[in-house]
Amino acid sequence: MRSPPASRVSAIIPCTDIDAAERWWNGLGFFGPAGENPTDYRILSDADGATIHLQPAIAGWLVAGRNPFGVYLSTARVDRLAEAAGNAILGAVKAPRHTEWGMYEFALNGPDDLLVRIGWPSRLLHDEGDDAAQAGMDDISG
Repeated sequence: MRSPPASRVSAIIPCTDIDAAERWWNGLGFFGPAGENPTDYRILSDADGATIHLQPAIAGWLVAGRNPFGVYLSTARVDRLAEAAGNAILGAVKAPRHTEWGMYEFALNGPDDLLVRIGWPSRLLHDEGDDAAQAGMDDISG
């Protein structure tokens, strides 16, 4: 794992089913600390140091199909994650695309209808032989 940057921001995501949300994020390569017993507040991280915080939603915050929250995962592993996500990718074309704002990205419908965009600047793309994606994407696409 790389050293964390001097400054970063992490999303705190409300979840109606925190265990199901954690399994979904596991499919993107986010895991809690090994050997730690899960609590009602989870901090998950990926091999590159990105973190996501999960907490139980307050009653009434999340309305099915109308979740106002979204997150953006910036990662060079776009193609690998898109391949694993398959038909779970939102939109008619089930693949990442280059956008007019200079990103190579795709979107998923996450836990509780959370919008999850995954992308990387088009100008920085190169073949890294991405081996970092974890098994378990069936939790996302299934």
